[in-house]
Amino acid sequence: MEADLLTMAYPPLLVFAAGLLVLVVPRIAGFTIGTLSLAAVLAISLFVPEGSYLTGTFLGFDVVPFYVDPFSRMIGIGLGFLGICTVVYAYSSEASKTMTAFALVYVSSSIGAAFAGDWLVLLFMWELMAVTSTLLIWHYGGDAVRAGFRYALFHGTGGVLVMLAVAAHYVEVGTFVYGSGGIADGIPALLAVLGMGVNVAFVGFHTWLPDTYPRPHFAASVFLSVYTTKTSAFVLYRAFPEGEGTLFLAYMGGIMAVYGAAFALLQHDMRALLSYHIQAQLGYIIAGIGMTSGLAVAGAMSHLFNNILFKSLLFMAVGVVIYRTGENDLYELGGLWREMPLTAIGFGFGALSITAIPGFNGYVSKGMIFDAADPHYYGEPEFQALYWLLYLGAIGTLLSFIKLGYYVFFHGENDLEVADAKLGQTVAMLGLGGACLLFGVWWQGLAELAPTIHDLGFQYHGEEKHLHPYSVGHLETAGILTAIALVAFPLIRKPLSKLDLGDPAMVVYPVTYYVSRWTMLAVTRTYAAVDAVVVGVVKRSYWVGNNPVLAVDAATRPLPDWLVDNDARRSADGGRPSTIHLRAGIGTTVLMLTVILTVILWLLVS
Repeated sequence: MEADLLTMAYPPLLVFAAGLLVLVVPRIAGFTIGTLSLAAVLAISLFVPEGSYLTGTFLGFDVVPFYVDPFSRMIGIGLGFLGICTVVYAYSSEASKTMTAFALVYVSSSIGAAFAGDWLVLLFMWELMAVTSTLLIWHYGGDAVRAGFRYALFHGTGGVLVMLAVAAHYVEVGTFVYGSGGIADGIPALLAVLGMGVNVAFVGFHTWLPDTYPRPHFAASVFLSVYTTKTSAFVLYRAFPEGEGTLFLAYMGGIMAVYGAAFALLQHDMRALLSYHIQAQLGYIIAGIGMTSGLAVAGAMSHLFNNILFKSLLFMAVGVVIYRTGENDLYELGGLWREMPLTAIGFGFGALSITAIPGFNGYVSKGMIFDAADPHYYGEPEFQALYWLLYLGAIGTLLSFIKLGYYVFFHGENDLEVADAKLGQTVAMLGLGGACLLFGVWWQGLAELAPTIHDLGFQYHGEEKHLHPYSVGHLETAGILTAIALVAFPLIRKPLSKLDLGDPAMVVYPVTYYVSRWTMLAVTRTYAAVDAVVVGVVKRSYWVGNNPVLAVDAATRPLPDWLVDNDARRSADGGRPSTIHLRAGIGTTVLMLTVILTVILWLLVS
């Protein structure tokens, strides 16, 4: 059904407007507006009836910019709740107004992609998400600038592939509006899986992730850790609900789970470790999408929702450690639980969730994916190898977070006298941690949110049974995985601390560095040249406007300009110089251009 009132409450527009207001109002008022806009997104996601939508036309094409179904509702709830916590965290972490404006516009594009009901709106939001996340990275300066160029190169390439996929899809089916079958088969599907594979960090396309997320402001990393990758995984499901290539997706997910966990174990940088685990946990989600069964999709969407909560929580906890100690290397820390007990608790909630310990939300959703892959329960025989890949990934995840927690909070003594998390940081962490615990204990609530399988009933072994996450079999599996990790960690701890192996994908794609460098030089030098010309013309015009008599005099003097020092002559004649300030940073310039183009495009939608 269509509801006129929804036009006034289009979620991305609310957050977009809040992002602009942050720039012009006092800091506390701006952050409050940002928080309220995301609270509105949460409320809309909770209370707008399923099936609600908005329609319009854009350049003659039918578009559906806002569509609410069980999938978008679940993602909207997660992104809205996380946004509230993240803005509170950013305020308490001394994030600047400009950085937060970039972040909110970025969040608005992610929410727009989640609620899009057609490929044309999705494509616009996809590209806006890439641009604004790049600006968010660049804003911090330093090493984040070069990483941001590499990031932009990857996401620009992926965006072009998605654009070509959408165009080819339109040629095939004659409409941009989502259909029940997802993206058209053949060339559109191939282009889509490649383009979306960049955003969801397929192995080989993932190097932007650990390269970028450790470099910006630690509060920016919290935003980045969720919105691009989780929204993109959801869009990947929209494209391939049950179409071709899903076996490839299932096994790519399994490989990602192992690859991400393995390289997370080798990291010294805390945010790099967490970045590899974004890839690993996306692996479980993509494996669930690839298996296509009702249980697998419910598990994938539930794990995506849970990942929004616990992954951002982990980046928050690590961010507080960096904020208080100034240290990124986990091996340079230790014993911080004494000085930072609230941060240690926040980290503990996140770690217990991502490692699927009973009582926390990751245990419930990851168990659903395991069951969907296990041929002894619900999965098909073709997923037997996938099951063991996911199993290995789970062991690697446990080892990684035992390592991170041990070296940061428990190992040895630390002479640092540091304060614990600030009030806003604590509220944000405990809010997310409480949600992780809530959906682990009250798993029925998570089941109600999960699309396609509300009662968790399904068929296996030829008879109807009821899945209960706390059955003996599920608890045994969790216990075995935990025991393996606890026994293995003391054996590998010392050798692991001495390993410093690079990601082979960084070797496979060295051209990324050089292309990024050439791109950076080309962009910055072109920008400087255009800037010099434009500023020179404007200043000369300004001088002429203020000194018309001198301008006419100079133009009519018999001596040509190349023989006369015009600047000296004007100064001697008492000309009034230009005092206007014309230059702005490239980030601010791109943001303003983005705002102007967005407004123009919005006005074109009727």
